[in-house]
Amino acid sequence: MADRRLQVFHTVARLLSFTKAAEALHMTQPAVTFQVRQLEEHFNTRLFDRTHNRITLTEIGQLVYDYAERIFDLYSQMDNAVKEMTGDVSGILLIGASTTIAEYMLPALLGDFKNRYPEVIIRLRVANTDEIVSMVENNLIDLGVVEAPVHNKSLAVELCRMDQLVGIVPVRHPLAAKESVTVDELARYPFIFREEGSGTREVITEYFAAAQLSLFDLNIIMELGSSEAIKGAVTSGMGVSILSRATIQKELQLGTLKSVELEPKLERPFSFVHQKQKFRLRTMEELLNFARHYCQTHPE
Repeated sequence: MADRRLQVFHTVARLLSFTKAAEALHMTQPAVTFQVRQLEEHFNTRLFDRTHNRITLTEIGQLVYDYAERIFDLYSQMDNAVKEMTGDVSGILLIGASTTIAEYMLPALLGDFKNRYPEVIIRLRVANTDEIVSMVENNLIDLGVVEAPVHNKSLAVELCRMDQLVGIVPVRHPLAAKESVTVDELARYPFIFREEGSGTREVITEYFAAAQLSLFDLNIIMELGSSEAIKGAVTSGMGVSILSRATIQKELQLGTLKSVELEPKLERPFSFVHQKQKFRLRTMEELLNFARHYCQTHPE
């Protein structure tokens, strides 16, 4: 409904990147550039300064951006008010989730939500926690669901539930018969770690640091980008690791690996993160309310 040229300009101005704007808008970069030039021709002035592969807003560009912010906020409020009166819950929701949550928690939650609101289109992007938080910061997604603490105080963070992490070892490993292990015991064996930026890696690093162990004290033989890859490596006898209890239920039932409790226990938050000041459509509010209820009724 709003002027497409203004929408494209607003996205470029917010991200200060034609490339990132093209990705966010699902457009080609030449198409983004064309829309911005059309708006500049409409106002008969430059909206961006382009120097040394960087862009900045001109004084007039900043003015247009400020008005665009107010226009789109009012448009969202109008859209929300109409949907409140008609009872309509529809539209597109852009959700980002870190890997563990996307694989083991969200399918059931989003499936139930979609059954209740079939007119809502959900687009899910999967990345590590750092990347998801960055997407929320840059308004590339409406809602992020992450598995590590979020330190950006400008974002709203809501705890869903606490997730327990456990040690995982091959079935014939010396630690397999133990009910619990200490950090020092686990650190004696080849360790398989998640990649940098992973929420799982962050909380494990802090856990070892609390026991006065650095990553240099560990025999890290491999860094992998998913829980599934780590489980496969541990099952094949390559080393030990730490993963969410929620990710290993199938392997425990099949008897392909063993879990051992950590002493002291290790937990981390599963949290929703979104913009504080951004006006939210009714569809977004319904998803948040639905997700809150899901977290209360599915504590594990």
